[in-house]
Amino acid sequence: MRSPWPAGLLAGGVAAQPEPALRLRATPLLAEQPPEGQPPAFVQGDRISGRTDLETVIEGDAELRRPGLTLRADRMTHDQTTDIATVRGAVRLNAKGDRYTATEGQLQIDAFEGFFLQPSYEFLATGAHGRAERVELHDPDRATVLHGTYTTCRIDAPDALPDWILRADRLELDQENDEGRAEGAVLEFKGVPILPVPALTFPLSERRKSGWLPPTLGIDNKSGLDLSVPYYWNIAPQRDATLTPGLMLRRGVDASGEFRYLENNYKGQLNAHVMPNDRLRQRDRWALFARHHGSLDSGIDAIGGVGLNLNLNRVSDNDYWRDFSRKGLSLTTRLLANDGSLSWGHGDFGFTARALKWQTLQDVNAPIVPPYDRLPQLTGRWGKLNDRGFDYSVDADFTRFRGDRFWTQQPDADRALMHAQLAHPFVRPWGFITPKAQLHATSYRFDGTLSDGASSASRVLPTLSLDSGLVFERPARYFGRVFTQTLEPRLMYVYTPYRDQSRLPNYDSGLYDFNFATIWSENAFAGHDRIVDNNLVTAGLTTRLLDPDSGAEAVRLDIAQRYRFSGQQVVLPGGTPTHRGLSDIMLGAGINWDPRWAFDTVVQYNPDTRRSTRTTVLGRWSPGPFRTLSLAYRHQRDLKSESVDVGWQWPLAALTGGRPELGASRPSGGSSCNGQWYSVGRLNYSLQDRKLVDAILGLEYDAGCWIGRVVLEQLHSSTTSATRRIMFQLEFVGLSRLGSNPLRTLRNNIPRYQYLRQEVTAPSRFTEYD
Repeated sequence: MRSPWPAGLLAGGVAAQPEPALRLRATPLLAEQPPEGQPPAFVQGDRISGRTDLETVIEGDAELRRPGLTLRADRMTHDQTTDIATVRGAVRLNAKGDRYTATEGQLQIDAFEGFFLQPSYEFLATGAHGRAERVELHDPDRATVLHGTYTTCRIDAPDALPDWILRADRLELDQENDEGRAEGAVLEFKGVPILPVPALTFPLSERRKSGWLPPTLGIDNKSGLDLSVPYYWNIAPQRDATLTPGLMLRRGVDASGEFRYLENNYKGQLNAHVMPNDRLRQRDRWALFARHHGSLDSGIDAIGGVGLNLNLNRVSDNDYWRDFSRKGLSLTTRLLANDGSLSWGHGDFGFTARALKWQTLQDVNAPIVPPYDRLPQLTGRWGKLNDRGFDYSVDADFTRFRGDRFWTQQPDADRALMHAQLAHPFVRPWGFITPKAQLHATSYRFDGTLSDGASSASRVLPTLSLDSGLVFERPARYFGRVFTQTLEPRLMYVYTPYRDQSRLPNYDSGLYDFNFATIWSENAFAGHDRIVDNNLVTAGLTTRLLDPDSGAEAVRLDIAQRYRFSGQQVVLPGGTPTHRGLSDIMLGAGINWDPRWAFDTVVQYNPDTRRSTRTTVLGRWSPGPFRTLSLAYRHQRDLKSESVDVGWQWPLAALTGGRPELGASRPSGGSSCNGQWYSVGRLNYSLQDRKLVDAILGLEYDAGCWIGRVVLEQLHSSTTSATRRIMFQLEFVGLSRLGSNPLRTLRNNIPRYQYLRQEVTAPSRFTEYD
């Protein structure tokens, strides 16, 4: 006879009537955290005997339950004075979802302290499991496994060998600190020992922990074999550091480090790299990168706060950008900014003090003119919005420009400027009208003389504009879908009188790219050394299809064009003036009819030649998880550039006509796919040069408990040289990663690339409740 009774109320030989078995149903009332305190224990079994408040003996399918804990065995003795349960035969323990089986053992119920012999175990949070000669439980979060195994691979048959397994003389598992430690360990993959280690620490979750990280190994055509062994230091919850000694077979030893911090009102990052003797370049190599963003509250309301921002980038030589692209620089970064600023703002006022100095990495085959340093730059602003319907502001700037005369061929200068503007937007549901007036005043003092002998110059220019637009809406229905369709015409007139600026040096002005944003701008130049002469009108029309419930844009069509009543005479040095008349036409379209695919295109069309000046076409199809395909076509006729770019992540089973099966998600974050091959890559092909410019090709294999990756990369650092490397990685889910890490390369280069181990909701302790 089975008898459920509170353990503290049983007397020797007392029998009780059985109660019907309870059926568990999913309900939000099931609390993930067991109640605090010492709740009563309930026991049941075929035969129950004992002494009241001293000892209870349960024989035949014995069971003891407390909230968060279930203990079963063939025979159980529960000593109520010490709260120790001694079990023997077919032992099963479920503690908050963690499960153990054993031949015999002992457990202090309240402290969760004891041991089990010949146990097997499975942890809910990680899905890890294994077998051992003995497991010792120290508390609910800590256990020691003696002569045991550890893996996250599922085993279909009792004698089957998991794909990877960690065998250790001693395993210490600390779930509170999310840390595992193995001594006398050997990591086996497919039955082959691949990594014998006398001591190993590994995370039990994605939380940070101090310790040696897995070594990374890569091969490229310049440095040869590249081996590094990072050490991660979790200094505090808001600070950490990574120190990475390494070896490049053709170059020599190197070391790099990273320090990060994040506080309530400031954050930053410091990266450094040093190679004492590069055998290929016959010199020492080094780099330093620092970022800091922060604010300081003065504590005085009338003063406000002060911000400090730093962006420092220094390297040892001109070739660093191509030799060490993975140490912090991209292959296109040849201008390194060293920028520091102090900013203050309070109410309608703002002030910034800034110093900017450039390091230019020159290439003899493609030299570039270094930008001017700004030592210093002082800016101030005062402005208000919607003050009795008016928007107005005044910006002031003083900058001391310093450059290398060898490159600039013009004198340095101190420049002071003031830019004031006043606008009165009239905004209504049917549209808007915004008249606006601006005044630009600039003064220069040169440290030498210009070609006409002048050592100073000044310029004052007004700008008047009138911007207007209408919005029409109507309900519409296309292809069975209901939309709100808009028709949005826009018209803008801009007038700036001509002033001869050809004798003024150019310190910071550049030509804006011609696109849908800049076609509505009042000045064709960025910076302040050139103010374009304008007498033009810009007209545009936009129509959109909007979802009436969410407001999401399904379709957008745009067209815009300028008409100049007089030709543009103000140009950059070496530029060509333009004539009166019509500009190129901007045409744009965007379609997001379905979340699975998107299409965008922009065409700059020249009505005189009846040919496109520039064309960009982008398309993306993402029908499901781990399936994305993107295609881009770009053509710039004036630069003689034409290229096709394609990127993808796709299961190979789908490409070969099979149907990839989606496996059940692992409890710890795990696998959305099981036993699947994936192709990943991105190719950039120049149609003009008829060659492959940049390429990334790779394969990923998701086996559920491990992931394998092999990625080949080719990146051109110039028209004649390229860097090629191989990255390969084995990721043992729930343990560690071995090899070089290609994940950053895949994320940065493949649009919408998805990591095969997306995090999911933490598992419930009722998942395997019994």
